[in-house]
Amino acid sequence: MRNIVAFTAIAFLLSAPFASAQVSIIGGGIAKDCYEAAKYQRTSASEGEKICTRAIESELMNVTNKAATYTNRGVLRMRSGRLEAALSDYDIAKRMRPEEGATYLNEGAAHILRKDFNSALVSLDKAIELDSHDLYAAYYNRAIAKENTGDIQGAYFDFKRADELNPDWDLAKRQMARFQVTTN
Repeated sequence: MRNIVAFTAIAFLLSAPFASAQVSIIGGGIAKDCYEAAKYQRTSASEGEKICTRAIESELMNVTNKAATYTNRGVLRMRSGRLEAALSDYDIAKRMRPEEGATYLNEGAAHILRKDFNSALVSLDKAIELDSHDLYAAYYNRAIAKENTGDIQGAYFDFKRADELNPDWDLAKRQMARFQVTTN
């Protein structure tokens, strides 16, 4: 007789908190102000978006910083519920720098907010493949998407991986506590 491990989630949380990441800007100027607005949230998402738009429209930047600014503006747009605008920014950033994992991580988060979990999985798989700087967040978000597509076992293991990558971050621990792991 073989042992079968069964995973069940105690509570199915469609509204579990998701994680996002900002992309650092090398140098100063308005683009750095945009990054700080996204990272530190010292201003409203709307005001931060305006700062990022000014940077995109008026500041001379290299491709790396320009793509990062689009990603950061996307984060701010996502926070204000403007998901289609955020996804548009992520598309632009991906065309400029397709190797930037944080863009795919944020795109996945936007898809989760849209409840488009299959698209979220595609984006988050890419973020993980690219070894995104905030890899723990990519695993965490992918766990949310997996749980919402019925892959309970995969969700558990992704929450576990997120916790291993960042053991000081409580969200993954709280999510794992909802699961019961049994052997038959």
